[in-house]
Formats: sequence, C-alpha cells, structure tokens
Amino acid sequence: MPDLILRKTVSALEEIWHEGGPVAATPLRRASVMSILKNPFAGRYEPEIQGFMEDLKPLGLSMAQQLLDMLGGPERIEGYGKGALIGEAGELEHGALWHAPGGYAMRQLLGSANAIVPSSKKVGGVGARLDVPITHINASYVRSHFDSMEVGCNDAPRADEMALVLVMSTGPRVHSRSGGLEAWQIKGEDGLR
Repeated sequence: MPDLILRKTVSALEEIWHEGGPVAATPLRRASVMSILKNPFAGRYEPEIQGFMEDLKPLGLSMAQQLLDMLGGPERIEGYGKGALIGEAGELEHGALWHAPGGYAMRQLLGSANAIVPSSKKVGGVGARLDVPITHINASYVRSHFDSMEVGCNDAPRADEMALVLVMSTGPRVHSRSGGLEAWQIKGEDGLR
C-alpha cells in the first residue's frame, strides 16, 4: 500500500447551552477531527483496496485521542460517529475504507463502547459539507443521543484527496424530550438497547 500523505487536520468544538429553551447548567459538547489526506486510489479503479485500512489505523487512534483530549477524557463521552468526504477523482467505496479504522479506534480508546459507530460518506468537491451522525456509545436505540455534527473545510477535499472524520459528544441533545429508550435504561446486551 502507498504511504499515507496527510495535508492537514481540522478540528472543531461546539458547546451548546440551549436551543431556545432553558439554559443548561452544563453544555452539551460536540467535537470533530477531520484529517485531509491524499487518496492513493484517485483517478483510477483499483480492485484491491482493503490493505489501506491497516494503514489508516494509526491515524484513527491519533484522531480519537485528540477528541478525548478536547472533550475531557473517555469518561465524559456518551456519543460518537464517523464520516468520509471523498474528492471528485475518487469513489464512494474509498470512504468505506474508514469504517473499521475509524470506528475501532474510538471503541478501543473508550474501552466500554458496545454500539456500532454510525457513519456517513459521500463524494464531493472542494468545500463540501458532511453531516456526521451521532448515537449513544453503548446502545444505538437511545433516542436522546440521536444527533449529528456538520463538518467541512473550505479547501478540501481536492479531487485527489479524502477527508476522514471522527466525532464525539458528551451527552444527549440539550433539550431532549422525545421519549424512547433513555440512557439510564441501557441493558448493554447487544449494543442496541
């Protein structure tokens, strides 16, 4: 596999105190890290691409650690998600290579995360935006934690690049009141409930 060539990293931190309702005593915090790197498969169809997932594992761990540092450590994290923006000379399948390295990196550093890491991906031009879905780290059906964070970069992804994203959050939506399974009701048996 080719060497991983990173052009830049973009991070963002949101603190949400209210959404028009009462001001929270503690804000919901959401953070993202986006790594913009050369797409080694841009401009051609390459039948064998799975080996690149192994090359992405150290990047995933580094990005996940950066998120934990931004949000105060693994004990603070309640939600997560991942995503990929692929430049125009690439294909959607190149974004699928981020599923394992990105998801497992967060789960490894969190230690007790049981739920599948939700994801989104698309092919887009420079300045494209991506909504990265977020769900609870231990039970995907916890409705209060269904969320998303919009990410993007003004000069990426260039046609021969990919922008890989990890997102974490510290809790439910700030005014969650839509019912359903609550975090305190998690049984932890299957990553769903």
